[in-house]
Amino acid sequence: MDAVRAPGGGPPPVGRPVLSLTLASLMDEVHAHSGAVYLLAPDQPALEMVVTAGLPRAFAAPWERIGLSAPLPVSEAVRERRLVWVGGEEEMARRYPRIAVVLPYPFALAALPIATPARVYGGIFVTWPGSHPPELSDAERRRLTAACDRLATRLERAVEQRLPLPPEPDLSAAHLVGGPGGTLGSVEAARMVSRLPYGLCSLDVHGRVGFANAAATDLLGVSAEELLGRRLWTSVTWLDDPVHEDRYRAALLSQQATSFVALRPPGDWLSFRLYPSTTGLSVRISRSRAVTEINRAAPPRGDMPARLVDISQVLSLAGALTEAVGVQDVVQLIADEIAPAVGSQGVVLLGSRAGRLVVLGHRGYHDAPVVERFDGMPLSEPTPGGQVLRTGVPAFFESRRELERLYPVLVVNPSTFASWAYLPLIASGRPVGTCVLAYAAPHRFTTEERAVLTSLAGLIAQALERALLYDAKHRLAHGLQAALLPHTLPSLPGLEAAARYLPATQGMEIGGDFYDLVRTRNTAAAVIGDVQGHNVTAAGLMGQVRTAVRAYTTVGQAPEEVMRSTNRLLLDLGSELFASCLYLRLDPARGRAVMSRAGHPPPLLQRPDGRVRVLDLAGGPLLGVDAGAVYPTTEVDLSPGSLLVLYTDGLVESPGTDFEEALAALGRRLSDLGDLPLDQVADGLIRFGSDAAEHRLDDIALLLIRTTAS
Repeated sequence: MDAVRAPGGGPPPVGRPVLSLTLASLMDEVHAHSGAVYLLAPDQPALEMVVTAGLPRAFAAPWERIGLSAPLPVSEAVRERRLVWVGGEEEMARRYPRIAVVLPYPFALAALPIATPARVYGGIFVTWPGSHPPELSDAERRRLTAACDRLATRLERAVEQRLPLPPEPDLSAAHLVGGPGGTLGSVEAARMVSRLPYGLCSLDVHGRVGFANAAATDLLGVSAEELLGRRLWTSVTWLDDPVHEDRYRAALLSQQATSFVALRPPGDWLSFRLYPSTTGLSVRISRSRAVTEINRAAPPRGDMPARLVDISQVLSLAGALTEAVGVQDVVQLIADEIAPAVGSQGVVLLGSRAGRLVVLGHRGYHDAPVVERFDGMPLSEPTPGGQVLRTGVPAFFESRRELERLYPVLVVNPSTFASWAYLPLIASGRPVGTCVLAYAAPHRFTTEERAVLTSLAGLIAQALERALLYDAKHRLAHGLQAALLPHTLPSLPGLEAAARYLPATQGMEIGGDFYDLVRTRNTAAAVIGDVQGHNVTAAGLMGQVRTAVRAYTTVGQAPEEVMRSTNRLLLDLGSELFASCLYLRLDPARGRAVMSRAGHPPPLLQRPDGRVRVLDLAGGPLLGVDAGAVYPTTEVDLSPGSLLVLYTDGLVESPGTDFEEALAALGRRLSDLGDLPLDQVADGLIRFGSDAAEHRLDDIALLLIRTTAS
């Protein structure tokens, strides 16, 4: 799309505001009240919002720039080149929880791609009030599609003619061309409004006050000069509450009248009624004497509960959930951050396997058997957790009596909690679990609270889906790694050996590091290596390399031939991965070792007198790079009591660390360990690698070989 954007210089831009006019015309045709146009970002898989209409851009601020792969209606419409329809608040919470969390209001939305048969240029979304029918009519579909096709054609022509699109202003609201016919002039209208016994304010779509009558200024306790041109909730300090701003956002987005009451210090309650239109809101203000009487004995405002979860908390919770790796991380985050935010004291996370409930984790239940008795229970059993998981419909129980009446099985061995919210966790269109939030005291779930909890469940579901996948891969990875590495090392005459393997702390914790010790007829062979990568592919290739080295050793190939044969095998396999390797043919009877190296870090040798040196070995390139590579050998003296330390680069390499300095530090650590038993030396050296970096990006393999008197 860079040919469409306005660069510095080049041909003159398109004269008319194509995007704004198209969006305004489209909204008028289908009677939508807000919308936005996105264009593909140059050379990036992302969409950028370029024009909005009907509502402040701040409403859509979290989605001004979105990835094509994001689970959002516009991204989905562009990816799949189809119209995406969301018929209401519940469907939005189920399919697109990111939007529902920030905008938990009743509205309908349609998103479409801007595309020709040959190219996609971007996408459009438009919204309607919550009163819109749950289905899009055929006429609306035709008009939406036709408008997007026309815009795509215009953009295609602009690209062909190399005409850039200049920046276009947002259309905050439709401007009235003229007043209703037959009404009186503005002066008389102002006089009439001034005589009304209640307050009237006019707000634009940004919440700024454009008019306030005398009764409004009296009730609010501020002058007209302090109100005009400013947002109502910033002009009146006691209205500066997210709850009140939320009602303004709800009215604008749903286009439905909303109301709230607010306490004007010290004890006067005022009632606010908001009447929205596409041009702004009219606000009626009056005294709420009934609320004042009810609340005379109520606690002061500072003791009242705040809004359930504000937007900043939601964003924080969403960010925290994205950091959860495994299932237990998700359970802990729900208990540490989500449950306290919504006033819950207990958490249970349920999943399913083979038609049975699985208790994935719980917090806050002092009597664990109360929860764990459900583990393995068939989903067909009448339990609220299983029912919610099967149907995907949330359930709220405000008292123990209500819960036990519907589910008598819970009468036996009940918990100490008094209210529960059972939230279905739906990800990728399918239920992945149930989140149970338990409350210590009876709790009434308001409509707003149910909507917020359901939206939060969408975030939890996505985190749980990722965590379940990660845990499954983690189990597979560890099983594969354990199968490919030797379970024990053979006992060989004149040699003592010990090995350690330490996975990376990030990623799947599986890598291509390997080691082996092989018994031959008169000698022994040792190998250590590292296949590039940290995934199942690298581990699988590592298994093939280790097996090949063992096979070539068994048939009696010399060290340089073992390396050449393994190199050719790696090339024949057609893998794009490389491997480093260090191979040793050991002859403890003669006190000698012949070594061949392929791009691998040099080993350390500790002499019987305790001195440590780095062995400077001849070598060749990495395995899998050059079919004609040769791997020269070096013979090393191994008198009884000598200790060889073979390792992979994860032991000495970490970001910001100099390799030579790290190698020298490893040598000093080896000297400090002295002549301790070999297992203790191995433990001390592996701790050197684990202590070097809090988050290891690479796995570590370590093989120690000490010569002994025969």
